[in-house]
Amino acid sequence: MEWILVIIASIHLVVCPFTKVEESFNLQAMHDLLYHRFNISQYDHLEFPGVVPRTFLGPIFVTVLSAPFIVINSVFGASKFLSQYVVRAVLGTTVIFAFQTYRLALEKEFGKVMTTWLILITASQFHFMYYLSRPLPNTFALILTLLAYGYWIRQKHLHLIVTTAAAVIIFRGEVAILLGFILLTELTARRLTIKDLLKYGISSGLVMLALTVHVDSYFWQRWVWPEGEVLWYNIVLNKSSEWGTSPWLWYFYSAIPRAMSFSLFLLPLGLMVDRRIWVLVFPALGFITCYSFLPHKELRFIMYVFPLLNTAAARGCAYLWNTRLKSLFRVLLVLCVCFHLVFNLVTSGLLLYISYHNYPGGFALARLHQLEGDRTDVSVHIDVFTAQTGVSRFAQVNPFWK
Repeated sequence: MEWILVIIASIHLVVCPFTKVEESFNLQAMHDLLYHRFNISQYDHLEFPGVVPRTFLGPIFVTVLSAPFIVINSVFGASKFLSQYVVRAVLGTTVIFAFQTYRLALEKEFGKVMTTWLILITASQFHFMYYLSRPLPNTFALILTLLAYGYWIRQKHLHLIVTTAAAVIIFRGEVAILLGFILLTELTARRLTIKDLLKYGISSGLVMLALTVHVDSYFWQRWVWPEGEVLWYNIVLNKSSEWGTSPWLWYFYSAIPRAMSFSLFLLPLGLMVDRRIWVLVFPALGFITCYSFLPHKELRFIMYVFPLLNTAAARGCAYLWNTRLKSLFRVLLVLCVCFHLVFNLVTSGLLLYISYHNYPGGFALARLHQLEGDRTDVSVHIDVFTAQTGVSRFAQVNPFWK
């Protein structure tokens, strides 16, 4: 069933191939790893370091998987911008693979009907499908978080702890809250002991810390723990507030309704008909509640919780589907559930259309290549707005341009 997610993700990628400023570091790092390789002096981040350093481990992972396709691209002389499609497609495929591990784990506990509804709900919503191929630090953390969910359901605690350590230490420190609630659930239920948590957690954390410090210090040309600096900047110094603040309840009244669309109305039903769903939803709600205290808020900051919340909605759909023959009223309810997917898709289509027009910098540079593509004596000034709305090193198709 994951082929549905692949199709929808591909549509998002083709319609909106450009990226914005939040994705800049990872995308430029992928470009430099593919085209400059060991010539670090030519890397973009040394000239434009950004506000805080980011890890190279995510871009390295994607470029290793993308390299064979990039070679084929070069052999056939295709546009370098096609490589941007490739790296984003590889990233999106990796997210879908991680989602599949979560879905298969759920299937053993709840059955195939529920997981089928989970895929349909996820595919019909906009934000999760839109973000899964975008080279954000959150997307790399999402991969590990989905794997952690699968290990949690399968009760593979060692894998859960190692994956948690990697997500938190390397990519996004705030995931410690979400996965911490999961580990707390396991401790409370006595399925995991404090001794094992400390033994595996400390050792895994040290290994991940050593890995990111050694790799990233090489690329940044100084000793650095990127995510440590990010946490210090955003949480201790609270500098992220300079990019805007939102009310404490913003995630609840704005982000979640927009991300879940009409599926939100089915979430309470899932909680009512199956107590096991509460165990899955508790870490998500706990994470959002705690993370709401950080004034600067963006929907992508909580993208990890939508698979859990959608699972609750899918359980509600499965319940109505399994009991559809009991009465005419149940049949009507199932029809409403089916039509809610259509409403989700219509909303997603509208948002995708709006997003298509949200990258003027990318379209401008592409148009410039069409107008002056044959010239070699071209020096292009990229202003702030253009750099924030679609321009990337992949988009420099003419290698002679400066």
